[in-house]
Amino acid sequence: MTRPSRLGWPNLRPRLVPTAVTIALLLVVAMLAWHPWTRPATGTEAVQVAATGSQGPATEATATPSATPTPTPTRSPDAVFTIVAAGDVLTHAPVLTSASDGAGGYNFAPLLDPVKPWIAGADLALCHLETPIVPPGQKVSGYPVFGAPAAIAPALRAQGWDGCSTASNHSMDRGMAGVSATLDALDAAGLGHAGTARNATESSQPQMYELRRAGQTIRVAQIAAAYGTNGLPIPANAPWALHLIDAQSLISQAVAARAAGADLVVASIHCCDEYVSNPAPEQVALANALAASGQIDLIIGHHAHVPQPIVKLPGGPRGEGLWVAYGLGNFISNQDTQCCRAETNTGVLMTATIVKPPDGPARVAGVEWTAITVDRLGKHHVHAIPDVIDSPTGVGRLSHAELAAREQRVAAVVGPTAPERTTPPTPTGPEAIVVPRAAS
Repeated sequence: MTRPSRLGWPNLRPRLVPTAVTIALLLVVAMLAWHPWTRPATGTEAVQVAATGSQGPATEATATPSATPTPTPTRSPDAVFTIVAAGDVLTHAPVLTSASDGAGGYNFAPLLDPVKPWIAGADLALCHLETPIVPPGQKVSGYPVFGAPAAIAPALRAQGWDGCSTASNHSMDRGMAGVSATLDALDAAGLGHAGTARNATESSQPQMYELRRAGQTIRVAQIAAAYGTNGLPIPANAPWALHLIDAQSLISQAVAARAAGADLVVASIHCCDEYVSNPAPEQVALANALAASGQIDLIIGHHAHVPQPIVKLPGGPRGEGLWVAYGLGNFISNQDTQCCRAETNTGVLMTATIVKPPDGPARVAGVEWTAITVDRLGKHHVHAIPDVIDSPTGVGRLSHAELAAREQRVAAVVGPTAPERTTPPTPTGPEAIVVPRAAS
């Protein structure tokens, strides 16, 4: 039995033992709570613990960061634009009569406006002004020694043309004064020009055009040459006034144009036989020589006054082939069966589509053709045949049957290589910038 203490309380020793054990256990728990193995993680350790889900040491809890995926770069779009070209601008005397305003001036708008959407819709429009502009103080005239009124230049500009080749067998009809008057009038109208020059420096310069598309500035150069001058002399002190056809000279001009920054080179060639649908052997030889050079991107032909084939020759830049329109016929003239051949009352609008990647060279992706015609008896209005052929009554003095016959004649000559285009192009960006040729 338990013996009472001196104070009459029961003996307390058996009760003190568990109390001491309890105290010891509490001390152990406290020490363990302080030990870093069990201490709550803080700061970097907390992040590591959270990342691993572990209460182990921080050095063992380091997480492996996940790789950030590399975004796929977005490729910039290709620049795409069109070049439209047409045949000969021939201001025959009856054409001038149709354009006369009755007060001694000339208004060509009614003659040209029917086809304006096709020209204004182009990104770069290049015409061929075969006739020189009459010098101040001289009278206008038609065939055989031409002298067009200065009003033709702003009229072409208003229609949407950006520039014209001026090298033709009529370039020297009014001598050096006519060459200067022509280029002065084109400059005043804001039109570019290629093929003739007022001085040696200008002669050495290609005509450049700049187009701003898809964040790029693309430069198109035009060079031009003619086969001769109908026997009229080129002044001995100005041999540079007119570029005559020479394959090596044209290739050298194209090389110089590329060195000056051209992305694309267009050659306008005025040659060879009139009123013949098949290209002459010298035309074919020249085109093949230019194609083999790899320096020319597109050839536009004039002078035949009738449409000629459009083909793609082997060669060209990078061996991708070279598109050649051997002859675009007439754009505006007084020619038809009354003087010449039926095909002279038609011509071709050639539409070339150009593609320029952001990191690659420009190329001619394709060429299309559109038949045009002049209503000679209807005040010389120019029409794109697809615009009017569906009219059962025709247009002006041209019946539906006549329009159909004219389109079929063009299609038969142009050939199957290039497809027909039946709607006007639409501009893909701001207007082309005409870069002035160095005049001195």
